[in-house]
Amino acid sequence: MLRGPRITAAWALGTLVADQAAKWAVGRWLRPGESVALVGEVVRLTHVTNRGAAFGLLEGRYGLFAAATLAMLVLAGVLAARIGTRSSRTLMGLGLAAGGASGNLVDRLRDGAVLDFIDVAAWPVFNLADTAIVAGVVLLLWHLAREAPPTVAPHADGGES
Repeated sequence: MLRGPRITAAWALGTLVADQAAKWAVGRWLRPGESVALVGEVVRLTHVTNRGAAFGLLEGRYGLFAAATLAMLVLAGVLAARIGTRSSRTLMGLGLAAGGASGNLVDRLRDGAVLDFIDVAAWPVFNLADTAIVAGVVLLLWHLAREAPPTVAPHADGGES
């Protein structure tokens, strides 16, 4: 049976491979700036590069991105080891976030920019790595919300129970 860090690593590796394969395909089939419709004008594949973080923030801060990603990977490993196999949802969330962060880091180290390609109307273009990071964080928040200790209700006299 897989232990916590192995489960998290498997999710991270799967996410990294899927992200890099999708970016390779987009880079091979679409020129920068080129776009094709998938679902009318609502969902398109659009080849764009992003030299910053989300929404183009902090453009060119590669050292910061690399350090943040490496710190997040270490944190994910430590948390996975502490969790063991108690929460598969949390291990999956850690793996998705770690794999997504790694996918964007690979792009930055290799190309100096992240390749984004999922173009949804009224939202900046993003990629599978970004989606995995968000999904991972949502799973982690869901775990925290479910595992939070119950709140203490005050007594009628104003004191705690």
